[in-house]
Amino acid sequence: MVYTLSGIRLPAVPPATNRSGSALRGALKGKIFAQKPSPESDSSSLKVAASEKTLVPGSQIDGSSISTDQMEVHETELEDPQVLIDIDDLTMEDDNDINKPTNDCSKVDENQVSVHSENQDDKTQGAVKSVTLPGTAKVKKGEARPKSIPPPGNGQRIYEIDPLLKGYREHLDYRFGQYKKMREAIDMHEGGLDLFSRGYEKMGFTCSATGITYREWAPGAKSAALIGDFNNWNPQADIMTRVGFRTKGKVSGHSFCITLRLRLRLGLGLLGIVAIDFFYVNEFGVWEIFLPNNADGSPAIPHGSRVKIHMDTPSGIKDSIPAWIKFSIQAPGEIPYNGIYYDPPEEEKYVFKHPRPKKPKSLRIYEAHVGMSSTEPVINTYANFRDDVLPRIKRLGYNAVQIMAIQEHSYYGSFGYHVTNFFAPSSRCGTPEDLKSLIDKAHELDLHVLMDIVHSHASNNVLDGLNKFDGTDSHYFHSGSRGHHWMWDSRLFNYGSWEVLRFLLSNARWWLDEYKFDGFRFDGVTSMMYAHHGLQMKPLFELCLSVAFTGSYNEYFGYATDIDAVVYLMLVNDLIHGLFPEAITVGEDVSGMPTFCIPVQDGGVGFDYRLHMAIADKWIELLKKPDEYWKMGDIIHTLTNRRWSEKCIAYAESHDQALVGDKTIAFWLMDKDMYEFMALDRPSTPTVDRGIAFHKMIRLITMGLGGEGYLNFMGNEFGHPEWIDFPRGDQHLPNGTVIPGNDFSYDKCRRRFDLGDADYLRYRGLQEFDQAMQHLEEKYGFMTAEHLYISRKDEGDKIVVFERGDLVFVFNFHWSNSYSDYRVGCLKPGKYKIVLDSDDLLFGGFNRLDHNAEYFSSDGWYEDRPHSFLVYAPCRTVVVYAPDEDLEPVKD
Repeated sequence: MVYTLSGIRLPAVPPATNRSGSALRGALKGKIFAQKPSPESDSSSLKVAASEKTLVPGSQIDGSSISTDQMEVHETELEDPQVLIDIDDLTMEDDNDINKPTNDCSKVDENQVSVHSENQDDKTQGAVKSVTLPGTAKVKKGEARPKSIPPPGNGQRIYEIDPLLKGYREHLDYRFGQYKKMREAIDMHEGGLDLFSRGYEKMGFTCSATGITYREWAPGAKSAALIGDFNNWNPQADIMTRVGFRTKGKVSGHSFCITLRLRLRLGLGLLGIVAIDFFYVNEFGVWEIFLPNNADGSPAIPHGSRVKIHMDTPSGIKDSIPAWIKFSIQAPGEIPYNGIYYDPPEEEKYVFKHPRPKKPKSLRIYEAHVGMSSTEPVINTYANFRDDVLPRIKRLGYNAVQIMAIQEHSYYGSFGYHVTNFFAPSSRCGTPEDLKSLIDKAHELDLHVLMDIVHSHASNNVLDGLNKFDGTDSHYFHSGSRGHHWMWDSRLFNYGSWEVLRFLLSNARWWLDEYKFDGFRFDGVTSMMYAHHGLQMKPLFELCLSVAFTGSYNEYFGYATDIDAVVYLMLVNDLIHGLFPEAITVGEDVSGMPTFCIPVQDGGVGFDYRLHMAIADKWIELLKKPDEYWKMGDIIHTLTNRRWSEKCIAYAESHDQALVGDKTIAFWLMDKDMYEFMALDRPSTPTVDRGIAFHKMIRLITMGLGGEGYLNFMGNEFGHPEWIDFPRGDQHLPNGTVIPGNDFSYDKCRRRFDLGDADYLRYRGLQEFDQAMQHLEEKYGFMTAEHLYISRKDEGDKIVVFERGDLVFVFNFHWSNSYSDYRVGCLKPGKYKIVLDSDDLLFGGFNRLDHNAEYFSSDGWYEDRPHSFLVYAPCRTVVVYAPDEDLEPVKD
């Protein structure tokens, strides 16, 4: 019998062990609970039997006994020899395992840690003895202890925040209950989320002073062998085994069998534990091999060697890249990727020099793709991005960079969203050390680095990825149609699987621990949270449409919700915020799931922000219409339609609109005129003038009203004229249709930053305005200001006026009408000055406003404001006013 929780089998991973570990002997204060013996047994004597089979909570032992010379009394066997131990004072001062694997194969520290216990067999009652555990680092007095993840709360505060949720209490309490059960199971069987999320210290390749251990979870495999350059790809050279191992003196947070040898004294009951033997026998499909160092002390697998796992599976013989591989490459001229054993010498390892920046109050994100960040038609490198792009981002005024396509993906054209190797950074752009250098440079510039992480699905690539890794359809993923995303042509994780949870939680932890990322943007969260993935099919036309979320709570809390996936999201947010309090999590959710950005302890999903995805769709909808059909109230409603107390990242457009087949805002506004009339030495056109004006207004009103954070995709700040088209060849469809490729060209897979920098092009004005906009927010912090009041949304005048913080924003969307002496309401009395003007010549405007003018407020209520002042509002402009504190207008 095995404990299960929502179909989860516990646990699979053995603790890392010292194969020559010595026995743990000594007296341990604690409680030992055993099932009662049969009535025929002798109550004055006891024998604990054990077998060498894995014992997990609730499992049965075969009843075979082991001989021991430790017993000092007559013995009898328990009918059910299942034993549960609760050792109160068995504490270790460091949560590292004995001979914990290290990434650099350096010698394991031989410091010892003491386990104190009360030995009732001593002459003096209560005497304390110390049992030392070799190879375990001791936390010295004054040193920081390992971070801890707060325990679950009661999950009830969501009903105070939103009383409407009380009508769905049954669903929400069940969801929180499943989360608590999972936390408790992880605590019980894995030692907590901290240990559970360090699977990379056990799985894949790990090093010790004596050699390399390789472990892989592949329950469907019939046999397995490690192959690679190091053994000439010989599948008979290094055979892996599923047979378990036994070690003595091992204390770990993981679940495994415990055999007790007890010392008893007639009539006095249990007096003490003479010895404890820990052993693990693999019943969960974890294959393992240990490769001792060579005779000269060098590792059996040289750094940089190609490696794969060779398996006999239900689908046949296959060679796969290890699931936990830390680096993989595609050799020139080859199609499949190869896993790389990555363990550089100490002198080649990057050492971080700069601390992570503190979490910002407001978040201004520059979304970037390293590979396409060059001005040349090539794949750019981490090093070039570090040296050329990061300073640009800082200069523009953003305080965070969100990097796409970090996890290795065999198909470049997937934009990084069809991940094949989850723990490996994309080798197209450089080495892991190069990526670390990039992140460290960003921290030096006080930039937060967010990773666009993909845990919503995986590539269906069988050769390079996780799909059918062990020859089965249901290894990491759901089997059948539930495990396939019909639109994305990818595989869907089974979030109810214990080992999938270990893999994904460890993956998130890995990027934070090893590479010092500052948080994540979780991709495709809507697809995760619902069985319909936020999509529906119309068979007649073979079209896929988005599910129309109307805001009814029935759409969020019903049978369409994937509770396992939501629980995973709660766990990963728990992990991230518990161990890395300054880390940031952003979820890509289009559904508007209530509680999405409420802390897990309060009953929420736990994200810091959700992406306000409806805004970009609204702008595309409006840009297809003439100006006179734009409704100010409709714009305001879309921008402000978000849940109270749940923060949003607003954006006018992202990478989605930049892809071939779609249009950016600049393209919608100016189309082909962008190619001929953007030079300042030639006349403009009405289309270009309108486009430049609206490009600036759309971005600022989105930032001003759309959320507590803002995002821009690289190049869009200056209206990048080219779409993104990844290199591709012709595609031949089964029906004979041929979709033309681009002859594998990189010409449209780059960013022409030179256009935004050219002082002879109109793109420069758009870039200057975006820069001024970011610096304005940095100075005033208006995105996170508590005060927000929309005083005017005039459909006739096409005017929008609102206050955010101390600033007053005046937008005139009218195509021809400019308004003199236009009265606008304000909260604070006094003198106001212009701090940002989209009509400034620097920003490609017509300079219709005097920036030296002063605007004095008048008392008396106007549009529900206690004060007001008069302004000039030119057509197609936005002007921002601030109380005069001798501040100069913001231009850069």
